[in-house]
Amino acid sequence: MVSVTTRGSPWRLVSMLAVAVQLLALTALAVAAKDDPKPELHHTLFDNLPSKIFYFEDTSVVMYHDQLGKNIWRSQDEGKTWKILDNVALGEALLLLEHPYDNKIAFVLTEGTTHYRTMDRGTTWQKWEAPLPPAISANTLSFHANKWEWILYTGQACESSGGWKGRTCHDETFYTKDAFSSAPKPLLSYTSRCLFAHDKKYYAKNVPDELVYCVAFEPPASDASATTSLSNLLSGVRTLRESRLYSSFDFFDKDKNFVDLGIGKEARGVVGIGGVQKYLVTALKPTTTAGDSGEMVLYVTEGDGTWSRALFPHGNGLKENAYTIVESTEHSILVDVNSATGKGSGTLFTSNSNGTYFTKSLDNTNRNKFGIVDFEKLVGVEGIAIVNTVANPEGVEAGQEKILKTRITFDDGGRWSLIQAPSVDNEGKKVSCDTSDRETCSLHLHSVTQPHNYGKVFSSTAPGLVMGVGSVGSRLLPYDECDTFLSTDAGITWRMVDDGAKKYEFGDQGSLLVMVEDEEPTDELQYSWDFGQTWQSFDLGVKIRARLLTTVPDSTSLKFILLGTLTRKSKDKGAKGERHVVIHMDFETLGKRKCESKDMEKWYARTLGGKPDCLMGHKQWFLRRKQDADCVVAHKFEDPVGREEDCPCDDEDYECDYNFAPDPNDSTKCIPVGPEPIPEGQCIRDTDKFTGSSGFRLIPGNTCDVKKGIKKDSPVQKPCHAGKAEPGLITHNSFQFPGLVLDQSYFSDSHTIIAFTTQNKVWQSSNEGLSWSQVANGAYVVAMTIHAYSKDRAYLITESRTVHYTTSKGASWNTFTAPADPNNLGIPLLDFHPLYPDWLIWTGSVNCGEADSPNCRAVAYYTKDNGRNWVKIDEYVRICTWGRDKKLRIDDKIIFCESYRDKKGSQRSVYADGNPLQLISGGYFYTNKKTLFPSIVGFATFEEYMVVAELSEITRAIVLKVSLDGQHFALARFPPNMHLENQAYTVLESTTDSIFLHVTTHADAGSEWGSLFKSNSNGTYYSPSLEFANRNSKGFVDFEKMVGLDGIAVMNVVSNPDEAALSGNKKLQTRITHNDGGRWKPMTPPSKDALGQPYSCRTTSCALHIHGYTERRDPRATYSSPSAVGLMMAVGNVGESLSPYTESDTFLTRDGGFTWEEVHKDAHLWEYGDQGSILLLVNDEEVTDHVTYSLNEGLTWQDYTFGERIRVRTIQTVPMDTSRKFILFGVNPDKADSSVAVHLDFSSITNVKCKLDLSNPANDDFELWSPSEEREEQCLFGRQTLYHRRIRDRNCYVGERLTQPHKIEKNCPCTVEDFECEFNYKRDARDQCVLVDGAQPLASEETCSWDQPFWYERTNMRKIPHSTCEGGLTLDRGAEHACPGHSRHGWFFWATITLAPFLIAGLAAVWWTRRRSGKGRIRLPEPGETSGSGVVDVLVSVPWFVVGVVGAVVAYVREMEIPYVSDRLRRSSRSGYRSLRLDDDAELLQDYDSDEN
Repeated sequence: MVSVTTRGSPWRLVSMLAVAVQLLALTALAVAAKDDPKPELHHTLFDNLPSKIFYFEDTSVVMYHDQLGKNIWRSQDEGKTWKILDNVALGEALLLLEHPYDNKIAFVLTEGTTHYRTMDRGTTWQKWEAPLPPAISANTLSFHANKWEWILYTGQACESSGGWKGRTCHDETFYTKDAFSSAPKPLLSYTSRCLFAHDKKYYAKNVPDELVYCVAFEPPASDASATTSLSNLLSGVRTLRESRLYSSFDFFDKDKNFVDLGIGKEARGVVGIGGVQKYLVTALKPTTTAGDSGEMVLYVTEGDGTWSRALFPHGNGLKENAYTIVESTEHSILVDVNSATGKGSGTLFTSNSNGTYFTKSLDNTNRNKFGIVDFEKLVGVEGIAIVNTVANPEGVEAGQEKILKTRITFDDGGRWSLIQAPSVDNEGKKVSCDTSDRETCSLHLHSVTQPHNYGKVFSSTAPGLVMGVGSVGSRLLPYDECDTFLSTDAGITWRMVDDGAKKYEFGDQGSLLVMVEDEEPTDELQYSWDFGQTWQSFDLGVKIRARLLTTVPDSTSLKFILLGTLTRKSKDKGAKGERHVVIHMDFETLGKRKCESKDMEKWYARTLGGKPDCLMGHKQWFLRRKQDADCVVAHKFEDPVGREEDCPCDDEDYECDYNFAPDPNDSTKCIPVGPEPIPEGQCIRDTDKFTGSSGFRLIPGNTCDVKKGIKKDSPVQKPCHAGKAEPGLITHNSFQFPGLVLDQSYFSDSHTIIAFTTQNKVWQSSNEGLSWSQVANGAYVVAMTIHAYSKDRAYLITESRTVHYTTSKGASWNTFTAPADPNNLGIPLLDFHPLYPDWLIWTGSVNCGEADSPNCRAVAYYTKDNGRNWVKIDEYVRICTWGRDKKLRIDDKIIFCESYRDKKGSQRSVYADGNPLQLISGGYFYTNKKTLFPSIVGFATFEEYMVVAELSEITRAIVLKVSLDGQHFALARFPPNMHLENQAYTVLESTTDSIFLHVTTHADAGSEWGSLFKSNSNGTYYSPSLEFANRNSKGFVDFEKMVGLDGIAVMNVVSNPDEAALSGNKKLQTRITHNDGGRWKPMTPPSKDALGQPYSCRTTSCALHIHGYTERRDPRATYSSPSAVGLMMAVGNVGESLSPYTESDTFLTRDGGFTWEEVHKDAHLWEYGDQGSILLLVNDEEVTDHVTYSLNEGLTWQDYTFGERIRVRTIQTVPMDTSRKFILFGVNPDKADSSVAVHLDFSSITNVKCKLDLSNPANDDFELWSPSEEREEQCLFGRQTLYHRRIRDRNCYVGERLTQPHKIEKNCPCTVEDFECEFNYKRDARDQCVLVDGAQPLASEETCSWDQPFWYERTNMRKIPHSTCEGGLTLDRGAEHACPGHSRHGWFFWATITLAPFLIAGLAAVWWTRRRSGKGRIRLPEPGETSGSGVVDVLVSVPWFVVGVVGAVVAYVREMEIPYVSDRLRRSSRSGYRSLRLDDDAELLQDYDSDEN
């Protein structure tokens, strides 16, 4: 332990300049200058963080339990100085427990039988012996509320079971009546929980002090015949049925009573017992001898010996381990019930005054998997509580992320409301939403399920002061995206006091507020003397990551403890490396005067409209210091006292009674929600009436004056029919598969990867390829797929109808039975719903076992329960799919099917039979069918668009139509000399408010190319962007956009079209654009190669050319990475054209393609790790036994040999490239029939985590980088965007994924780079925009808007849609014309607006979120794939879909047969497209499967 005291000049970790920079950054928080007064600081270093730290109540003594070192530390001056208890369980302290009812007593328990007690707050300690070691339980010691020396101790008795069987154990409870001054005596054996009836101070005074309750299992019998029973008991085979509740008035000496709870011998299956205010509550799960169990029930007693069953409203049963008793009042019990396992939310109920009748208080309360509920009552102020609710409970059940909203109550749960948000932030700027609409703009706060400090989350005894970390909007944001808020009126109004999440604490009854940064390391603490209106700060002397900020429990002191952890590189660590520091802060040293009566105010608990409001039947007020009083209360250890003034009873004092709920149409009424119990002795005759509830009751604990107000709870007569009775080296590990790996895929956000082999087996690794095991019991699998939307699920298809699946990222596998045999028609077997993971569509086949079957057909079914039950959709279908997509927000229940009109014959020959393929829309699970198109080639849905290729039955031409709602469709427009109905085209993705389209202009085999078009902002008009763009025979294009940086794309073009048209020998050149296709240029070559030698090609025609998408073996190996911003790697050469792959070398760019460097000779595969801090290369031309890697983005490279020579086929890592582990999949030449997986682990290269310090960026490991650094103006798309990336030579790892971009610095003046050719124009050899042959310019829009003084003629250029430039050049404006006045828009405007909704960014969905998140994904093969691995889901930037058109007539078109088993798993075409079937000469219309991050 190291201690340092500082005052005036603090112990500093940073220079004065750094401090000044930090202070300047905090001016928005009204932080005072560097001469601000500062409390006395004292620093104490510890080896380990505490497992527990507590104050003896109303004292200055603090205890610190280091559970790792098993030591206890004590401070007698509120944490200023510390002393280890070296004579008390040194190195042995297992538990530190304070006495809840005596602030002088505490206990230290060890793992053995020797324990320690203090009777003077830790000054001295006495040793005592227990009969047994302590039980591992939350209730090892139980205390008596009135008799401080009466304590129950639960120990664990164990005995050997013999040999390998280990030990069997059970709990035994003992008691002491002198706080262990003498040896404790046996109480009862085989217990699970014992407590005194007086477990709480509120329990009835008339109940004898000696009364003890125990939940215990039936003890073993004493006779020989009971040997088996005892063996079962000790081996843990004790059934819940054997658990009972017992009571005794003499510590089970002679008096032992079985508590039958009023139900006799059936009172078995007791789960637990606990005290809640004045009640004792026990939970019972009735069981039968057969082991069947029913609902869990609660029984309550107030101390009169009578146990009553707690009755919940009709239809709200309790499930096992699914109820939580939350903070309750003195007058009622609050219980949160989870009635649906896995729902993640519950229902909150509040009881009547005797705890037996419950009414529903709030639905969908948020709870975690441990049953902890996001509920907290404010301290001191009555009736106010804050809870988080789940706004999308059904979605959560379907696998969606929780949407949380915070609600507050002012009447103990009678009514709940969203919290009124502040209208401005801490800088006085308006918040981003309308605070008058609470549904969409309210305040939401993080609560107890994710605690970030000890103790109460929101409040203390400081009257009316409440603080929280949260967000303003429609939902609660993640903690690190939240800000800090304060209320001074107990939650009525709030204001933001600082941006970012802070730990906070109250002192001196609220006159002092302190807070510290809780998102990153800090060396500063802020404090306020005026309820958060102004804030001051001071240097803590060390830079820490705050762990705990606390003070005495009643928040009446001016001294605080801040616990934090020093950074690993901190120079302030102790001599032995101690990194954990307790900073004691004493604000008493500031010498504030003590408040006088004139400094105090009478504060009412709820003041609305300027007047005190009644709460719980009375006004509640406190004396608290005035906000502007410059003094301290200085009433240490004196809690503020609330006073009451009763009010006349009003409607607000009543709530709905048991079995009643507010009328949804009239909130002033309560209506029955279930049968009402009939009192005993009433309703003897049919004509009788019974005395029932009025529907209202006075809120429990309400003290309103009924005589001066209204009475709404008077019983009423009702007819009887209305009632019912540390660094190191790289490591590797190799695994040989029995068979070749055809495909592999990671689950999202997981270390688990699955691999599919030629042996039709699936293997799984849960540690990123370190070890592997077979799944699904080694089942013979023919295909596998990851769920398209819920990526913790995977499905393995077998030859039969048995499907193996996991819903837990491979943690467990189960099976379901499909409704039909898997189809062998090339149709996808499974389709997934984007919102409901259990909703599946299976397309199987009937009568297709024989190739010549006359009535072979595909049949589609759907399930809403993940395969347990199936319903038929349609037959003779080519594909059926859920209409709803991620952004195509149509009815969840719509199903679209490509269905053949005539339901007859063999589906293998339907085209030959002239049977048109229709598009059917089926509402409500296909029960309401509507034919959208009578004849189509196919359709696809993605993002917010639905695309249909319609086949004209007259001209046999194909046209493309787009819809945003699945019902209304629009047509795209192209230059007049481009007849798309007679051409093949490929629609390429875009994320920049426009669409790229490739049109094939030369389709001869081996010499395919075309023109690249780009749309305007609404997707309606397309202009040429680049000619002779390369494509292959399958319609795929050498086009790829950079991930994470807008507007950067690479394309290969055919440089010798005339020669290639004759010879079929294409010469390719690479072009790059940095303005989204507005202008394409050659890539600037590096001056020297990887050996430092100049290139032989030095003419102006020399450039860098790289191999593109159409040549890759693994299309997922894209140039860039979603988390390594600015980095691209590629294989290519410097010359006049692209050389063959085996004659190429490996290149790297760090600035988005502006400059390149050759990093290694020969072609290599590459992969990114840890967001680009690791670059990994492996030879892709021959067998190798090593990898080459760089830890500084290519500055230096090193080799690592993994020991065996293999031909590497692919490198895999987690989809977002954030891991430091990789897997090489390859083949050993000596074992060509099996694959090898080499696991490479770079985790031990460094154990230093990169530091990101937003408040002091000059002192961290990151740089702010702009993708246009090499340009005169650092702008791209009209704006300067800054990204965080690790400084190139820093030896640290990044770890968690950085949020990118960091910020948009500014918009820039418009330059030529911000414009592109207008519709019907293209760039010529002089780089000028000229008219396309045969085209005319678009007419100018001559109309004006109401506030527009001029209109401008169109020019040959238009502004790039995605550019945000301001001012500068206006190349898109021609001659200026004055507007004649306010006129209406012309036909062109309205035509554009009409078409825009159908095509706006229509085929330009956000690709990068799909590409890497699905990296390595495994899926079912799509129809129409003609070769290669049909299971690889290709998530790349090239086509969203490819459309092919029959040049003449589709007359004799037939279905392409796709063999079902291994053939379709070994094809080499790019999969990942949703296919539309055409004839043999046609292309494919396909789109990507949905792939969320």
